Amino acid sequence: MWHWALIAASLQTQAIPMEDLDLKAMVQEWGQPQKSRSVDGRPLSIGGVRFERGVGTHASSTLTVLADGKAVAFRAKVGVDDEVGTRGSVEFVVLKDGRAAWRSGVLRGGQPAKECQVSLQGAKTVELRVTDAGDGIDYDHADWAAASFEVLAGAKLRVVARPEEAPMKIASHRRDRTELHGPRIVGTTPGRPFLFRIPATGKSPLRFSANGLPEGLTLDPATGIVRGRVPKPGTYDVKVEVSGPAGKDRRTIRIVAGKGKLALTPPLGWNSWNVWGLSVSADKVRDAARAFVETGLAGHGYQYVNIDDGWEAGRAPDGEVLCNEKFPDMKALADEVHALGLKLGIYSSPGPKTCGGYEGSYRHELQDARTYAKWGIDYLKYDWCSYGQIAKDGSLVELQKPYKVMREALDSVDRDIVYSLCQYGMGDVWKWGNLVGGDLWRTTGDITDTWGSMSGIGFAQGKIAKYAGPSGWNDPDMLVVGMVGWGPSVRPNRLTKNEQITHISLWAMLAAPFLIGCDLTKLDEFTKDLLMNHEILEIQQDPLGKPPVQRDLGDGTEVWTRRLWDGTIAVALFNRNFAAKEVAVSWSSIGVQGSPRVLDCWRRKDLGRVPNGLRQRVPGHGALVFKVGTPKPAW
Repeated sequence: MWHWALIAASLQTQAIPMEDLDLKAMVQEWGQPQKSRSVDGRPLSIGGVRFERGVGTHASSTLTVLADGKAVAFRAKVGVDDEVGTRGSVEFVVLKDGRAAWRSGVLRGGQPAKECQVSLQGAKTVELRVTDAGDGIDYDHADWAAASFEVLAGAKLRVVARPEEAPMKIASHRRDRTELHGPRIVGTTPGRPFLFRIPATGKSPLRFSANGLPEGLTLDPATGIVRGRVPKPGTYDVKVEVSGPAGKDRRTIRIVAGKGKLALTPPLGWNSWNVWGLSVSADKVRDAARAFVETGLAGHGYQYVNIDDGWEAGRAPDGEVLCNEKFPDMKALADEVHALGLKLGIYSSPGPKTCGGYEGSYRHELQDARTYAKWGIDYLKYDWCSYGQIAKDGSLVELQKPYKVMREALDSVDRDIVYSLCQYGMGDVWKWGNLVGGDLWRTTGDITDTWGSMSGIGFAQGKIAKYAGPSGWNDPDMLVVGMVGWGPSVRPNRLTKNEQITHISLWAMLAAPFLIGCDLTKLDEFTKDLLMNHEILEIQQDPLGKPPVQRDLGDGTEVWTRRLWDGTIAVALFNRNFAAKEVAVSWSSIGVQGSPRVLDCWRRKDLGRVPNGLRQRVPGHGALVFKVGTPKPAW
């Protein structure tokens, strides 16, 4: 008998069935949790065995219980409900005070239920989480069957949906001086069109100058937009200056011309899916592009305006892909976006149909690549979708094949198109995405604006971060901050402000793409402060692209560190608990000597020289990020 079971036997305890808890606070990505029924309302059944009691849910889902030290144990039989047959794949996780105490491993439809027995001795909070196992949420009908908490006699459990702590105050994105932002290194293919808007903010009018531009490029001094073609390979250090009524700023931007030199830093931009879904239109894309300029996002380096699924119609008699009525002239739209110094992205699938049921690129890859180039497309998200019906099996050869085909097609056209592989991490894509020509690759299923989804994805990325770097980035999906909705209407975000700070901090430390997924015409000040924090963007855009080191302190808190190009170290303190907690890191543990200078990035506060290390109060579900050391730029 387990040690905790012996303890339980010596106590007076009672059982509280999971279905007797208040399930209204349980969050999940599809449907509603059901008491003693599957998510579709049928009797609970796993691996051919019926269960009378339990909770039916759908990945990704989270139920958070305040135990206050009165829980002894949790027991359940878990698995994918038989109503989906052999489809669906999930993982069940029980977290004790923010730390995983039990994992089921990946469970699939048709498999027998797995027994879960977890000691909860001393736990203040317990989270029952179901993930999508990294391959999307389709058919992920998950059952916590025969599930119950063993608690001290007379104890009650309270279910909560959100942290109850006040949001941490962060610095305003508005700065009094003229300033340069964004990537310090930019890539291009020799001979192909080059477009780059120098990111800068400050009181207008601004004037730009640049010394050392390579042959073939010209700068518009009024807009800061650089255009042209670099005729031959090379590395060019360009000294850029911006001036305005609030002063001047200078920096060196390195332009690298060569094969495979796109996305030398993680892409900064916007994608239509998490806000508009299939209701995206040309007008909504125009609105997003204009908002980039009007809000200052473009001034901070955001440049990609990406159309996701929902733009396609069928094909012309000659096979050329057609736009539907929502996109009457794709080339004209691209021209409008380019006139602002921004870039336009598009979406397709290697299968016959996209995830939304629209026209895919199967057997039209070269033709589609030529069409994209003719329109002026700068970014392609290529989504697995119906190719699963084409692939012979799940072998690495079959997983890679369609992405190689489109890579060859893109290489043959006279245009730089950033190539985003979207296949949800199948076959450990982070190990081979770069080998098939991807500039970034999705490592997980779709994200939603819940703590379980965002934190489950974000904190799991540390172990694969070493596979990412310049021109090849892990993509844990788009940002879920601001007003989202997945179309056609938008709604307030379900993540708390502290959770959104954690979201942006994680993605920055991971050097993950920042692809905003909200309505840019409805940005409030907090969301602007999140997305346009200069110090956080400097970490996310760091030219070295070094992976972070993740250290779990074992009490629901974590310390992440990342070495930066200027000799400093980014240090992030994370608190996965509901309540605030003190988190400490010593300088010796991260290889820092003496008393370095420390900058609090989110609060934009210079802490001066700090001896020994950091000891900070971190809000529940919150994060703090610091830059440690004295910057000494590499160029």
